[in-house]
Amino acid sequence: MNLPAWLATINFNADGLIPAIAQDHQSGRILMMAWMNAEALQLTAETHTALYFSRSRAKLWHKGESSGHAQTVHDIRLDCDADVIVLSVTQAGGIACHTGRESCFYQRLDLSGDTPEWQTVDKVLKDPADIYQSSTGSSDSQASDTPAKDASLSTTASSDTSLDQTQSDTTSILQQLDQVLAERKHADADSSYVASLYAKGLNKILEKVGEESTESIIAAKDFASCDENTDITQYDAARHEFIYEVADVWFHTLVGLAWFDIESDSVLKELGRRFGLSGIDEKASR
Repeated sequence: MNLPAWLATINFNADGLIPAIAQDHQSGRILMMAWMNAEALQLTAETHTALYFSRSRAKLWHKGESSGHAQTVHDIRLDCDADVIVLSVTQAGGIACHTGRESCFYQRLDLSGDTPEWQTVDKVLKDPADIYQSSTGSSDSQASDTPAKDASLSTTASSDTSLDQTQSDTTSILQQLDQVLAERKHADADSSYVASLYAKGLNKILEKVGEESTESIIAAKDFASCDENTDITQYDAARHEFIYEVADVWFHTLVGLAWFDIESDSVLKELGRRFGLSGIDEKASR
């Protein structure tokens, strides 16, 4: 196989592979590590979307082919020994790990005690069972190159917010969420988080809206306390926490709308009506 000059300079290992590290384009956080062969790297460069090589399946795989959480590639870098690739990516859905977390590197070694311990420091953003519910059961993330059968399953709102991210358009996401929320009305209370909220009644839903609003305020205050002296890891964590809590507020508000059979499009239309209007005039017209 005749490789292009730029590929020929790479020191692939004995199996014809090179480790590829995916890093968030904005925050710089390391999201995952997987393997590439020459074909995967060439296609990644041509398409600007991440493709990797699965050692267990001995074939190429497109990041997001099962989950919808694809990676748009902005930059490709090679280290000084030409044996490690770094990809600067935008991660669709904000989830790179097959466990439903932002990053595969969600465990931190705590050295504060007598014995070092691994601590889980990232939240599960979406239930893996929902992310891969339409797949054959194997993860498209190469955290371990194996199915995510041992991934921990959350019982929070995230289990009901797992949507097909192949369409990143906001309207499409909201429409899909409307459909999920409507379906949960007829589900058993033990089958999902939203179904359990419906079973507990409107007061419980409104209680959750208030609770999540308070948590988003606290997260906003924590984020606002960051300054130029804040460690980048702490800054990224505070920013992510604020976004996460605001998403919870939006989600539970949508559950409240769905209780009354009101779809999200009604809110979008109301926002559209207000667009371009003076806020003062709009308030005066009520």
